[in-house]
Amino acid sequence: MAAGPMLLVLLVLLAAGAVLPARDTLLNICMDAKHHKSKPGPEGKLHDQCSPWKDNACCTANTSSEAHRDESNLYNFNWNHCGVMPPKCKRHFIQDTCLYECSPNLGPWIDQADSSWRRERILHVPLCQEDCEQWWEDCRDAVTCKENWHKGWNWATGRNRCPWGSMCRPFSEVFPRPKDLCEKIWSHSYRYTTARRGSGRCIQMWFDPAQGNPNVVVAKYYSWKKRSSPDGMEDLAPESDRAVRALPCSVLVLLPLALVLLPEGLWIPWMEVPVSVS
Repeated sequence: MAAGPMLLVLLVLLAAGAVLPARDTLLNICMDAKHHKSKPGPEGKLHDQCSPWKDNACCTANTSSEAHRDESNLYNFNWNHCGVMPPKCKRHFIQDTCLYECSPNLGPWIDQADSSWRRERILHVPLCQEDCEQWWEDCRDAVTCKENWHKGWNWATGRNRCPWGSMCRPFSEVFPRPKDLCEKIWSHSYRYTTARRGSGRCIQMWFDPAQGNPNVVVAKYYSWKKRSSPDGMEDLAPESDRAVRALPCSVLVLLPLALVLLPEGLWIPWMEVPVSVS
């Protein structure tokens, strides 16, 4: 076989190797964070509200159990920093923790995190309207002293306490609308939407496992949307990083050599598509 055709075959194989592994890098994955497993998989038994993910989870049974404790060892975080949180409110925070720790369907919203305890976080996950509004309704009479629970606490005792000078106020004052609660409390980890449960366009914080996991379809839709929408290109940095990590070593080693050996004037259509390896 002549050098030209051989090189063309090599380049086609390299292109296939570069594209195919990256296609699903946003699906069925665990973020690189403090308690997450490296890969999702079945767990024999997850505790209570984390149980819907037992067939395919990013959390362990121990993590799911700790998620239900008032002063969990996961992050030494105390829900009762302004008095006892009502059970109907706490239920939503446990579901929130289970979704964050256990779900393998948050890939399209994984972002880089500048933190000593995690390398990745979630950003702008589209919550279903019912989930966000019920969370707010059940917590409106609970009390807190902060709008953003990610930072600014007094950790002098090893547990989060209200910062000096802050006042404990009802959730309904700190978060006047459901949108305020869902978007502000965890530094915009979530995004309030008007999409309804079952629409395939929003993440459910909890679901009935007997009906299957509805978030699988949602993750597939937003993964496709990120890849197909030019307007979303500026948001693809985390995806690009994961895509590069997924590339076979042979692709990374041979691609520069193939480009050097490419005969002058030979045009290959896929080379017009920019590939980011930064």
